[in-house]
Amino acid sequence: MAGTKKDAYGAGSLTVLEGLDAVRKRPGMYIGTTDSQGLMHCLWEIIDNAVDEALAGVCTHITVTLHRDGSIEVEDNGRGIPVDIEPKTKLTGVEVVLTKLHAGAKFGNASYNAAGGLHGVGSSVVNALSSRLDVEVDRNGQTYHMAFHQGHPGVYADPDPAHPSPDAPFRKTRKNRPTELEVIGKVGARKTGTRIRYWADPEIFNATARFDYDQLIDRVRQTSFLVPGLKITVVDEHIEETGEPSLDTMVETDVPGAKADRGEQIDDTQGAAVDAAQEALERTGAEDMQQELQAGTETALESTVAPPDDAKGGPGHRRVEEFCHTGGVVDFVDFLSHGEPLSTVWRMTGQGSYHEETQVVDEKGDLHAQDILRTCDVDIAMRWTNGYDTVIRSFVNVVATPGGGTHVDGFLQAVTRQVRKTVEENARKLKVNLKDPKMKVERDDILAGLVAVVTVRIAEPQFQGQTKDVLGTAPVKGVVSRLVDKQFAEMVSGARRGYKEQSGRVLEKIVGEMHARIQARKTKEVTRRKNALESASMPPKLSDCQPGNDDIAELFIVEGDSALGTAKAARNSAFQALLPIRGKILNVQKASLAQMLSNKECAAIIQVVGAGSGATFDIDQARYDKVIMMTDADVDGAHIRTLLLTLFYRYMRPLIEHGHVYAAVPPLHRIALTGPRKGEYIYTYSDDELAGKLEQLDRDHIGYADDIQRYKGLGEMDANQLADTTMDPRSRLLRRIRMEDAEQANDIFSLLMGDEVPPRRQFIVDNAEDFDRSKIDT
Repeated sequence: MAGTKKDAYGAGSLTVLEGLDAVRKRPGMYIGTTDSQGLMHCLWEIIDNAVDEALAGVCTHITVTLHRDGSIEVEDNGRGIPVDIEPKTKLTGVEVVLTKLHAGAKFGNASYNAAGGLHGVGSSVVNALSSRLDVEVDRNGQTYHMAFHQGHPGVYADPDPAHPSPDAPFRKTRKNRPTELEVIGKVGARKTGTRIRYWADPEIFNATARFDYDQLIDRVRQTSFLVPGLKITVVDEHIEETGEPSLDTMVETDVPGAKADRGEQIDDTQGAAVDAAQEALERTGAEDMQQELQAGTETALESTVAPPDDAKGGPGHRRVEEFCHTGGVVDFVDFLSHGEPLSTVWRMTGQGSYHEETQVVDEKGDLHAQDILRTCDVDIAMRWTNGYDTVIRSFVNVVATPGGGTHVDGFLQAVTRQVRKTVEENARKLKVNLKDPKMKVERDDILAGLVAVVTVRIAEPQFQGQTKDVLGTAPVKGVVSRLVDKQFAEMVSGARRGYKEQSGRVLEKIVGEMHARIQARKTKEVTRRKNALESASMPPKLSDCQPGNDDIAELFIVEGDSALGTAKAARNSAFQALLPIRGKILNVQKASLAQMLSNKECAAIIQVVGAGSGATFDIDQARYDKVIMMTDADVDGAHIRTLLLTLFYRYMRPLIEHGHVYAAVPPLHRIALTGPRKGEYIYTYSDDELAGKLEQLDRDHIGYADDIQRYKGLGEMDANQLADTTMDPRSRLLRRIRMEDAEQANDIFSLLMGDEVPPRRQFIVDNAEDFDRSKIDT
């Protein structure tokens, strides 16, 4: 129909969002949410930029000020944002950093070797989502200033310059006009730094968004642990008059408050205590701080201060908290630990390298793929306490990764491996029976009471999303694992001097956790089996295993009574149960639910598994860890397995999804060797494998009996042969049934086992030419 809106669709219907308008249109893409979480995320972006300066070794003090008007100011004494002209955009560095997405100094390796901000969107996103943002930069002996409104540069006409406001008249910078960066004062030639003050835009953040002071303090304290020697001060101007500070409050120095006006610095108003503290910091210097660290000194400063009542801004105390730790992650673990420690804080540090292909900006500003040798610095501290809770904090370049990632995976992998190895080596002393398959240390046993901080510093880490919750750089796992393998092994084994007694206590706790877990599972299993037996009697043909081995129990579904007799003699009754079935069970793909439940074989399998069926199936109630289909290695056996898989897929699907269903792989032939190797046997699983093995034996001049045994079924094996080849976990071969694509699996079962014959016939015809014997196990 002519003249409709559909016909009017053309290039004129397209909307192009330029600059930071896209951020304001879709803020959730950059800060996650527009509630309290997003509000705090904006602050983290600005603080992390200052912390990156500290990581680069050019910043020693960061101040975060919460002003009474709701604005937040972050000040650092780093190098200051560049103020010169960026050649490509013809804009000052300040305007580029605060108005251009994906712009910054962290895409290469020149200015930052390890930084928290990597995408070049942090500062510009905060600017876009602020009703006003002011930036001041100290560089070249001068103080530069620039203001923005919702991401656009311009000039505010503040009625009272001492109290800037986002509601003041604003004149936006016209296009093609020089930047509004202006010089507003002078500073010492060696003084550098950046001050960013912003007002979150109420048009962006919802009415429920609230600033969380406690969350800020936790983040600042955490950062002070991770960057030893960095002093971070938090000033809160919202505190009302409360009288004199309490006796248990440590008095410390104040920090600069709001400026008298934009053109003046207020260093003279700080007081003698501030000057003394600053001079002490300058006297100490970074070199002396490093010497203290190397000497093993660990100092910490956390304080609260009440400034004089005559401070500007009206009556009331400004809450000031200051954090500075020189012990690094060791102090952090000590802070996180609760309960009686079983060990001192164990620290593992080192460096590794890996190759990574990444896009590198060349001299012309173009991106090209290049293989780069990366360096990964690892710093880990850990200890065990007598408690049961696990506390693991992980960080990449000081950015928290609450979701973990490859660095945590490498740490846990190495710790688990070394603990298990040490327990096995000291099994007699620790009273661990290695012959008992249940006596195996699990990761949960190791994690009980563990407090650990895992940090790595790498260039251009790969995070999952802008919020950086999980580290995805794959090679980091190997670097961390190798380092922990070497250093932790010396500690937990007691080989390193001073660790023998500590490692003994740690291993005793871990083994104790293992015994407690095993005992709890036994109690649970006895109760579960009792309830199952009381609710309905088990099928009389079930040869069940002993209770208490729920975590390793195995159910063998055996084809035929003849194989059952041999299997009874071959099994380990402690954890292996047997359920025989007669021939081919019902094809549940074609049958109704009522037909399936009335079928004796299907009902017996569901009852023995003990976890229900269909929508009510609860995998946590399953009585066995493995369900193993043990059928003959022939066409009929393959058909029976397919029917069983159809039952599991339609009515007990979580068993397959979680990898609890297996197919036994019995051999087809047995070759008896002669001569010096008489009494040895070789098993093969196909005719092609048999022919190849015989050729190899002839070529190696190894004798064998001419009467090669071919098994027509499991019942033809004796108990020892069945145990060695099919049932003993130490020597058997199992195939785990996997389901990678649920939709595809559903289509395959419907095609091969459903009611419609023509599609199945056509499938066979179409794929007949591609038939490959190696793809089947008959």
